[in-house]
Amino acid sequence: MAVYKVFFKESVEKDFRTVPRRDVKKILHRIESLTVEPRPPGCEKLTGIERYRIRQGQYRIVYSVQDDEFTVWIVKIGHRKDVYR
Repeated sequence: MAVYKVFFKESVEKDFRTVPRRDVKKILHRIESLTVEPRPPGCEKLTGIERYRIRQGQYRIVYSVQDDEFTVWIVKIGHRKDVYR
């Protein structure tokens, strides 16, 4: 089984500024798990675009997967009610 590399879109740094430190650790751990299984149970494919969403507590992590390059790009991190704005 291949190991995927995780990359962050530049705007994700700004998303982390609004997240409490204790939650950042949990989110990063969840993102790290995507290196082994980029489409874990419970992930949802977003309609209309090739992106997925996973939950970590009250936060949502939106990402895309490039299977041919074995990469995962983290696109957005936000509170469940703010992630689609």
